[in-house]
Amino acid sequence: MPSVPPSGEPAPPDGALPASSLTALGTRPFGIYVHVPFCATRCGYCDFNTYTASDLGLTSSDDPASPASWLEGLRRELDLAAQVLGTPPAADTVFLGGGTPSLLGAEGLVAVLDAVRSSFSLRPGAEVTTEANPESTTPELLAAITDAGYTRLSLGMQSDVDHVLAVLDRRHTPGAAARVVGEALDAGIGHVNLDLIYGTPTETDADLRRSLDAVLASGADHVSAYSLIVEAGTALARRVARGELPMPDDDVLADRYEIVDDTLGAAGFGWYEVSNWARSTDARCRHNQIYWGGGDWWGAGPGAHSHVGGTRWWNVRHPARYSAALAEGRSPAEARERVTPEEAHLEQVLLEVRTVDGLAAEALDGPGRAAGEQAAQEGLLAPDAWAGGRAVLTRRGRLLADGVAISLAGA
Repeated sequence: MPSVPPSGEPAPPDGALPASSLTALGTRPFGIYVHVPFCATRCGYCDFNTYTASDLGLTSSDDPASPASWLEGLRRELDLAAQVLGTPPAADTVFLGGGTPSLLGAEGLVAVLDAVRSSFSLRPGAEVTTEANPESTTPELLAAITDAGYTRLSLGMQSDVDHVLAVLDRRHTPGAAARVVGEALDAGIGHVNLDLIYGTPTETDADLRRSLDAVLASGADHVSAYSLIVEAGTALARRVARGELPMPDDDVLADRYEIVDDTLGAAGFGWYEVSNWARSTDARCRHNQIYWGGGDWWGAGPGAHSHVGGTRWWNVRHPARYSAALAEGRSPAEARERVTPEEAHLEQVLLEVRTVDGLAAEALDGPGRAAGEQAAQEGLLAPDAWAGGRAVLTRRGRLLADGVAISLAGA
């Protein structure tokens, strides 16, 4: 969830979409994203739309910002989604993100999936993911959600080194994430992702290698690794501004990316998106592939973003406002916009070129193809792939992915 949504235009109170957005519904992959906005504490680097109990000033379970009110609002929004979509397509994927979905406990996570199934059908073999933090995940929770139909777990590990976790304000201890991976696999969860952050101030190359060793020993079959970004308005940004911590260095971040890629590649993981590696094709995150491939998804929950047939919209951010709108029979959408052909082209280039399959050269205009030819000569695009009609990043190209994509798009 970006910290500041775009401007957009007012969304209709009934949530209705333009007829043109619904004409090809079901011909593209369709996913459901559920935003769980609750966290036990706020990590210093995080600018997502999340709230602690003290942020919300909760006094009872009936409070309009409480998890119970959020769940009731979620049920109403999913019902609204089914009505707006007419004959809603079967969902290929469901993804619970946050925030910290595991704070809902087993009962809450099961209730969320029940709510999704009450409004939508799931395609056979649908991928159903929940994010979780190690400190709020137990074997009992994992057994319950496996029985309910969850197929994938995404754990916020970030690091396996004490002093790095401390800088990030993470509450779990080294070894905790790997322990939960084992418990998830024992419970029957089919796929487990570990999130890593590299480039944290005070982190060394040796610290990163230690975290990667823990990842590989855990049995997880997917890794998402992101460079630390110091977001404006966060506690981390304030510490950097005060001189308590240094700003991450771009050259160091590039070196750390290469360590990640080398280590995971040697262990049998293949990159399939600039920041994502999987042991097999089956282990890739299908929900994220819907985003990268221009599919459709309904984002439910405070601050969630949606896209259907070229229309995208975003919900009000505060849980109390979200619940109140739905209790009054109104859509929780705050604003929306129609994606122009020019914007759609730019986004296609920006997203597809980041994937291992790359971008079809025929999607580029004349200047874009000229930029692709130049990028191939400079070692940023794989020459053989380019000769075969696709723009596929080399590893050096991955380090400069945004710049390469912008040049291909002519932006």
